[in-house]
Amino acid sequence: MAMQFVRYEDFGAKGDGHTDDMPAIVAAHAHANEAHLPVKTDPDATYYIGGKNLTATIATDVDWTTSRFIIDDRALENRNASLFVVPSLLESIPLSLTELRKGQRQLEVTLPCDCLVFVRNENKKMFIRKGVNASSGTVMRDCFVTRQNGEVLSFIVWNFAEITGSYAKPIETETLRIQGGQFTTIANQEEAKYNYHARNIHIRRSRVELSGLTHTVEGEGETGAPYGGFLSVSEAAYVTLRDCRLSGHKLYHTVTARNEISPMGTYDISLNTAAYINLINITQQPSIMDSRYWGLMGSNFCKDLYLQGCEISRFDAHMGATNVTVRDCSIGWQRLQAIGHGEFVVENSTIYGSALFSLRYDYGSHWDGNLTIKNCVWQPTSKRPAVIAGANEGNHDFGYDCQMPTNIVIDDLLIDDTKATEIEEIYLLNRYDGNYAPGKPFPYQPPRHVRYQNVRTKSGREVVLYPQAELYADTVIEAL
Repeated sequence: MAMQFVRYEDFGAKGDGHTDDMPAIVAAHAHANEAHLPVKTDPDATYYIGGKNLTATIATDVDWTTSRFIIDDRALENRNASLFVVPSLLESIPLSLTELRKGQRQLEVTLPCDCLVFVRNENKKMFIRKGVNASSGTVMRDCFVTRQNGEVLSFIVWNFAEITGSYAKPIETETLRIQGGQFTTIANQEEAKYNYHARNIHIRRSRVELSGLTHTVEGEGETGAPYGGFLSVSEAAYVTLRDCRLSGHKLYHTVTARNEISPMGTYDISLNTAAYINLINITQQPSIMDSRYWGLMGSNFCKDLYLQGCEISRFDAHMGATNVTVRDCSIGWQRLQAIGHGEFVVENSTIYGSALFSLRYDYGSHWDGNLTIKNCVWQPTSKRPAVIAGANEGNHDFGYDCQMPTNIVIDDLLIDDTKATEIEEIYLLNRYDGNYAPGKPFPYQPPRHVRYQNVRTKSGREVVLYPQAELYADTVIEAL
């Protein structure tokens, strides 16, 4: 009888929780890929993965059932080696694009199939970060899904007067499915500095659905290096992470190059240069309000992110997201933080923190687009919380002009202020510049139009529009 699926035990795995099964796991997936067979594990097995520099390539469906995986990170040959990588087997297509316009919806190209297109201008720096983790910026870039006829989905977010590199990755037509598995990481004990660990599942192909996975972290001690995301997605489109229970990582601090103490970001979900990514029913342990543990997810350069039914301590878009929907979610102590472009929608959700919508000050508090908040609950912290908050004093070049969302609509917002006894005032919009004066070298643009209705506090406290009228002198604010 022909083999219907591949088992790790067929290639020497013991599944006893002590023997290093990673060589067998690598061999099993290599055979499954060659034979075009799915992989299925023993539901009762516990696979131990030691510190060897090995990565298993997944190119067929995987069912990890209820199998346990123990990932021992205490002695590693290569902290940058993923445990599992899901690559695209389709060859990239070189392009010769020379310029693009912001908002452009059509390329003068013909592609063999729908593709995820990447463009860069190596001669332009953007996201020139401010603050304790200040940086000289990163290369100007964008990614977007393009149809065979050159139609651009979503939109291009920057004006590219020059393009130094461009290529397209074909988007797969069939979905690869990965499900199950109970993973436990025994945390590294390294010095607390920015030596990110990539002992993860790294998805680098389009059309993947990963579901039913759990990840816990054990053995976090007095010191440890950060993690870049146990579930990592990059250079891919149409990826769904569904029904997973993940872990926050212990918060460690480090000394920066400027000799300042800084908390280190460390994640269980990392999304980078990707489009049409769905996070459905993602929950975390411990509590989303436990400030001993860093926020669950971070992202960079992503488009069309959709979160539904998630309970996580943080949503974060570092170097820009385009078009984000957060629906039926609870976002915990590290709150909802973002910069980016397009439409940001928060609906039927509960948000915690000093602001409901926090524009990241270290990247200029920039959102080039619109914000809609509908049927939400916000539990504020701090003395003077604001529904929408940013910080930009107009004295730093971030590599782009900075602004608050152009149009803001707030429809049905309950502010539960009964648990924060230190509150003095609650604002709709915050004081983004504590030293406001005209003529700043890099002026910040407040909203053009703010409309709100049924915004109320649980205590009956008044919501003040803003703490400083001159900041919003050109903003039309109206109650509906």
